[in-house]
Amino acid sequence: MRFLQNAIKQKLHNNDVVIGSWLNLPSLEVTEIMARSGFEFLVIDIEHGPADLETIQKMIMVAEGYDCIPIVRVEENNPVCIKKVLDMGCYGVVVPMVNSVEDAQKAIKSTYYPLEGFRGVGLSRAQGYGMEFEKYCQWHRENLVIIAQIEHIDAIHNLQEILSLEGIDASIIGPYDLSASLGFPGDFARKEVKDALTAYERVSKKCGKPYGYHIVQVDDKLFSEKVGKGYTFIAYGVDEIFLAEKCADEIGCIKNLLNEKK
Repeated sequence: MRFLQNAIKQKLHNNDVVIGSWLNLPSLEVTEIMARSGFEFLVIDIEHGPADLETIQKMIMVAEGYDCIPIVRVEENNPVCIKKVLDMGCYGVVVPMVNSVEDAQKAIKSTYYPLEGFRGVGLSRAQGYGMEFEKYCQWHRENLVIIAQIEHIDAIHNLQEILSLEGIDASIIGPYDLSASLGFPGDFARKEVKDALTAYERVSKKCGKPYGYHIVQVDDKLFSEKVGKGYTFIAYGVDEIFLAEKCADEIGCIKNLLNEKK
């Protein structure tokens, strides 16, 4: 592990916009392409993505090699899940379904060693394979980021308590699951869903805690809209959608050219 200074943490603290992207494909090559393109961070998704533990660690290593901050969205708010990816050397975690202050406290304590938390002590890549444990302990207190994913109406109701915790560096809204928790999955035009998103923004601003959004389908107008509303932790696009959309666009152009020649 290189023990890079996590510029993302400082930028979030300063309320500066940080722009990253999302990795669903278990591919070192795709990770390298995305990391060297200029994204400030990459979220390796193992809640919905198929990557195994060995591949995750290698993806972390590749991103770090390009000074791109590797963050992992864990499968669940589980101390073992969080411990494993931290020991691999990731620089932060996105924790899904943080619906209460107790959920947020659990995520924080899973991230930190005693006395601040209850993370188990292991000697793996993050700790220099046993050679740099003390260095890691100092680094991780100053550089790890914990992103709480707010994706249920219960989380909206408890948001002020969640964001008041010092160990939560930022949050990111999960609009699809949030809409589903209201009974309208994917229907962002519903008043109930709009009201919940507005409440998320209002409470986050009141608490002075950075808040984020994942723009899944790339859209520069939506990006500008979210930045204008104060979002600073922006994940832009997804590896598989970048690939799928580019392939569809190019084959469409080629077919149109062929049709024009007929």
